[in-house]
Amino acid sequence: MRKKKLRTAISPSLDAIPSRSPVIIPLHFWLAAAVLLGAQCMAPAALSVGPPAILAENKKPKAYALIFGTVWGPDELPLYGVKIKIRRADESKSKWELYSDHQGEFAQRLPAGKADYVVWADLKGFHDRGRQLSAEEVKVHIDDAERVDIGLHLK
Repeated sequence: MRKKKLRTAISPSLDAIPSRSPVIIPLHFWLAAAVLLGAQCMAPAALSVGPPAILAENKKPKAYALIFGTVWGPDELPLYGVKIKIRRADESKSKWELYSDHQGEFAQRLPAGKADYVVWADLKGFHDRGRQLSAEEVKVHIDDAERVDIGLHLK
């Protein structure tokens, strides 16, 4: 004797839904659920996927410092595509690497708190109109969650 599959009037059989396709629930089902269950349970926090919204409200965002800078060429125009490296002053290896944008600007978030950093342009393989450029390191002191603006002037 074969077993019959139990079907409901509201939802189709689970066999009819492909495993990787999204399930589309018509609006009138949501409205009916809101009326039957009360509008409180249909709040956006109840429908969200992931951790409960209550935990997200109590969690404070991490504080950070920001080093914002501009890379300037010998002609005092901003340079695009220059590799920037940042390290703590008490370390020898760079911890962050990024590139200057079309306005020659870059920005890097760092942990908040008292620390010294060294910022420099890594010019290996970078040529500006056929000439090799050089740059000096810039030392940056961070006290807490703050923004520090610097300029890297290439020669």
